Amino acid sequence: MGLFGKLFDKKECDICGGEIGLLGNRKLEDGNLCKECAKKLSPWFDDRRHSTVEQIKEQLEYREANKEKVAAFRVTRTLGENTKVLLDEDAGLFMVTGARNLQEANPDVLAFSDVTGCNLDIDEDEEEIMREGKDGEEISYNPPRYKYYYDFKIIIQVRNPYFDDITFKLNSSRVEVEDRSGAMRMGGVRAGGSGMNRFNNAGRNSGAAVLGQVLGSLANNRFNPENDMDYRRYREMGEEIREALLQIRQEAREQVIAAAAPKAAVTCPYCGATTTPDASGCCEFCGGAVNG
Repeated sequence: MGLFGKLFDKKECDICGGEIGLLGNRKLEDGNLCKECAKKLSPWFDDRRHSTVEQIKEQLEYREANKEKVAAFRVTRTLGENTKVLLDEDAGLFMVTGARNLQEANPDVLAFSDVTGCNLDIDEDEEEIMREGKDGEEISYNPPRYKYYYDFKIIIQVRNPYFDDITFKLNSSRVEVEDRSGAMRMGGVRAGGSGMNRFNNAGRNSGAAVLGQVLGSLANNRFNPENDMDYRRYREMGEEIREALLQIRQEAREQVIAAAAPKAAVTCPYCGATTTPDASGCCEFCGGAVNG
């Protein structure tokens, strides 16, 4: 069979046994996966090509069991705008999804204690704003002007056998901030051109006095994206998610430590026995509620 024949040779999915159509194959390390089975994998899983057939079968079993967790999930708090972090604070669980139909999407349900870290990453790109010259060519303003574009990403590090992090954007489209101050970018701080010119033209003036004027001018002309409402909204949204997950993770850890700590023996006020209270704080002999 030639190369052309191999390209169009029908393949069988090693998971469900179904026939894989043209362009429908998802290669595994030691087999083939149809696109329908691939859709059932976790949306945060990105190592399919290096996974074996057996590993994919194990993940699909995990994903099937996850459906019961989704059905039992009760949202007590929602964070985010497009892709949302949904919390079930009573059960100590959370999920991340942009889906409206949770049962159909089957988002991974994780415990608060699975969180190992959470970061807000703000990506910035810049573009110079040009104007039309006398001959129709694009030329720079003097001093130059810029547009800045921002994306806000949340990275939640987790303990999970199939993925190490959950990364998603808070904003559906890039946040655009235009700076018309004509300031010059200097290591994350913008300094006004007028201040620099004043310094350069100072000549023999008092160095200390001129330096003070320059610093004041730099502060007044500094570009600050926080002045933009959308930038500030997404930055605050990201910080809220980060702080909430880290706080909840810490509370979950403290509860685990408290539950594992040995309880002191007490006298049951109901049966008079010396007892070590169980996890519910009840007497191990009569079941009455005791302090301890």
